Amino acid sequence: MKILLVADEESKYLWDYYQPGKLAGIDFMLSCGDLKQEYLEFLVTMGGKPLYYIHGNHDKGYESFPPEGCDCIEDEVVNLHGIRVLGLGGCIRYNPGPYQYTEQEMEKRVRRVEKKIRKAGGVDIIITHAPPRGYGDAEDNAHRGFECFLPLMDKYRPRYLIHGHVHQSYGHNLPRQVQYGETTVFNAVGYHILDIDPLPDQPQPKKRFLFW
Repeated sequence: MKILLVADEESKYLWDYYQPGKLAGIDFMLSCGDLKQEYLEFLVTMGGKPLYYIHGNHDKGYESFPPEGCDCIEDEVVNLHGIRVLGLGGCIRYNPGPYQYTEQEMEKRVRRVEKKIRKAGGVDIIITHAPPRGYGDAEDNAHRGFECFLPLMDKYRPRYLIHGHVHQSYGHNLPRQVQYGETTVFNAVGYHILDIDPLPDQPQPKKRFLFW
């Protein structure tokens, strides 16, 4: 199964220089926030596959004009072709802007959504905007990760936590992918394609990303 991951930076390859067939073979798309509504609408139209998104801290425009044809999965667990995906958008609060949370506020969100995780029988992928604390985040106030994501991964052991927010182009010289226990934490800024086995009773495949 192929999943298109997008976050933070609109890809010229997929938008400005799009050609038919570039999204062939994609099963569904996940956005980790901070992308123009028009970009998400373009991807879902050209790809002809569902697109699910959460909010980044620069997505205030979504309040008035959410991306058409796309589904918000904030604080929800959805089953996508056998892959259970949880969405938890937003970043650590560093100014009065939207979609920002204190550590305590995000912890309350996590506690509330646990009932949905248990009902789904677990979770395979968590998409967030901010990374977990200490795993792919930075030390400045705006880009620190959330501590409460760590016990969430400890408890439910998702295969992946996929986030955005931390741009390598801003000088954050951090690895694109790090391991936390059984969970691969991956920075999706830009766009990437994730291959994943949707069958929970099959051996987990070797984690493989294609980068552009």
